[in-house]
Amino acid sequence: MAVLLLADVSNGQLAADAVSKAVSAVVGLGDVHVLVAGQGGDAAAAEAATIAGVAKVIFAGDHGFCHMLAEPVADLIVSLAGDYSHIAAAATSDAKNILPRVAALLDVMIISDVTAVVDADTFERPIYAGNAIQTVKSADSVKVLTLRTTAFDAAAGGNAAPVEALGTAASTGLSSHVEDKVAASDRPELTSAKIVVSGGRGVGSEESFAIIEALADKLGAAVGASRAAVDSGFAPNDWQVGQTGKVVAPELYIACGISGAIQHLAGMKDSKVIVAINKDEEAPIFQVADFGLVADLFDAVPELTGKV
Repeated sequence: MAVLLLADVSNGQLAADAVSKAVSAVVGLGDVHVLVAGQGGDAAAAEAATIAGVAKVIFAGDHGFCHMLAEPVADLIVSLAGDYSHIAAAATSDAKNILPRVAALLDVMIISDVTAVVDADTFERPIYAGNAIQTVKSADSVKVLTLRTTAFDAAAGGNAAPVEALGTAASTGLSSHVEDKVAASDRPELTSAKIVVSGGRGVGSEESFAIIEALADKLGAAVGASRAAVDSGFAPNDWQVGQTGKVVAPELYIACGISGAIQHLAGMKDSKVIVAINKDEEAPIFQVADFGLVADLFDAVPELTGKV
């Protein structure tokens, strides 16, 4: 058996953390071949070749594969699918766009957000906002899966897998790339940050979110927010942590003024250490917190920032 793993690449840069964790997840299923698609991805292909467990890197360098458009990349994967028992990718926005299309073209099921690989046919995934784990056994000849990388450790480096150039030209798809609008930030990316400081409805306003950002900057952390805070306009959408936002599992998660609705807990309960600051001692967040502080966040957070 062999596994085709689609690498997450943006502007020629490999999302090394996501890819190495995805490799770690599937390495027990057989030889792992990493597919890097897009012109200018030479450095990304070379970096992918250094991940332990990668047997080969396939580099499709046609310009038509840039920006990970679903139609041409899915067609590329389907053209290679005959050699593989499993097709996988980290559960990023690109993979969630591409792999369901691959599954449909192959007439197989998509197994999404896998958190454990039991064996070649059996996988675990969270359901009901993470309150239950579903075990899925697939009889499909090709298993197509996205991997929730927060559930896996990163593979080591130091490998020297061969890189095979693929001359396949991209098909003309139904869509075309117009532009990317990316918010620039000096803070770590939310899903891969080792420390996350999040604010909820209790922060009260967009202006008050400055105290959350100040603590995050002192700790070198990413800033997160609950859906309630985002819906209230206190924080931008790309900060949202939860079932309908981003799933994070940092070493340290600090929740400030977040009550702990199950939808939010689904996005952060796998964090190694959870610290909750809330003036409501009955807040559900305290049930999952390793350390809880019943206090007004407007007193506690600035004091904590000053002591860091």
